Amino acid sequence: MTASQLLFNPRPLPAGEGGLLVETSPSAAGWDYLSFCVQRLVKGMDWAGETGDQEAALVVLGGRITLRIESDAGNETWEMGERAGPFDGLPWSAYLPPRTRFSVKTQDGTDIGWATAPSEGRYPPRLVPPGDVRVEARGEGTTARTIHHILPPEFPAERLIVVEVLTPEGHWSSYPPHKHDVENLPHENKLEETYYYRIDPPQGFALQRIYTHDKRWDEALVCEDGDLVLVPEGYHPVSAAPGYNCYYLNAQAGPTRAWLVNDDPAHTWIKGRL
Repeated sequence: MTASQLLFNPRPLPAGEGGLLVETSPSAAGWDYLSFCVQRLVKGMDWAGETGDQEAALVVLGGRITLRIESDAGNETWEMGERAGPFDGLPWSAYLPPRTRFSVKTQDGTDIGWATAPSEGRYPPRLVPPGDVRVEARGEGTTARTIHHILPPEFPAERLIVVEVLTPEGHWSSYPPHKHDVENLPHENKLEETYYYRIDPPQGFALQRIYTHDKRWDEALVCEDGDLVLVPEGYHPVSAAPGYNCYYLNAQAGPTRAWLVNDDPAHTWIKGRL
């Protein structure tokens, strides 16, 4: 694969207008399970739809919303959001099962991360407030970063796994390089994955390398504010440029809902120093 197949820049929206910023789907990505998009809503703009045969994770990246849902389990209205942006505290999120009608309203504008994957509907809708988000400090030194577990593997869902990762300037994450591209239980499971990037300050960048063990392909991507990166297979470490903090929202889905990864054997020795 090439960089143009893996990295997508946000669509330019006229000032003061909302709409779809970035998106991918199984048909566009050439995989089987995961869809992801980011919707920008401005004041007075509504967004509504129905999940169909998909489960969905809604993550409020910034701003406040009112989310109304109608599902097999009943109707709910949730007031969500309290941070200005993804670098400002913990997220408000929600899990929606298949056959759920939803509508989102905002008073002051918001960006929403929206991940979906096929499911049967075994679990009810659930609000995930900041107090339910598990915070993990991972790594040491220049690999130190913070993980916000929104829909971790233990969350009652069928396919989706969703986390936020905050990588300080000059630090590395998704490191040592790891992969999850084969179904080889209990050693590794196949997960399609997206990275949605935000950078602070926004003129900065991060770097992400995506490569396979046999070097069938090896791409180094420049990831700027608002970019979306697809990881269909291979190892995929990230580095934040000095002076610029890096945020990414990870969505993952595959045939087995677990997080079983394998490190690049050339770099596993680094764990002895972490």
